[in-house]
Amino acid sequence: MKLEMISVARTRAYPPRVSAFTQTFWKGLRDGRWQSTCCAACGKFTFPPKPVCPHCWSPKMQWKELGQRGTLYSWTRIHAAPKVFVDEAPYAVCVVDLDIGLRIATRLVEREGKPFECGMPVELVVLQYEDGPLLASRPV
Repeated sequence: MKLEMISVARTRAYPPRVSAFTQTFWKGLRDGRWQSTCCAACGKFTFPPKPVCPHCWSPKMQWKELGQRGTLYSWTRIHAAPKVFVDEAPYAVCVVDLDIGLRIATRLVEREGKPFECGMPVELVVLQYEDGPLLASRPV
């Protein structure tokens, strides 16, 4: 299932460093695919993607598509942003507990009529900047 793409008319303020290993993730995200690594030995997912399982130390990692729903664990609105993000302030960031058992941090996108509340359901979306994608969350 593809993530919804939200166009952002500017470049990313702090583009991610893409390595030979993580390019699979970034290419997939550009196409709306949310994927990361899963250990073939113990079955646990990891994010960010890892070449070795941090749970059982197996090198048998596989790329798998992940679920796009979760619960808002915590959030905050940034008003006094670091210099590189000052043009985007104020903006919200959050921690999401995904239904698949991972806890991740993302940008939190507003949805009209849905104020942010801890415990609310959220979905992952892709912010498609002019120079590439970033993962974000928004209320369902």
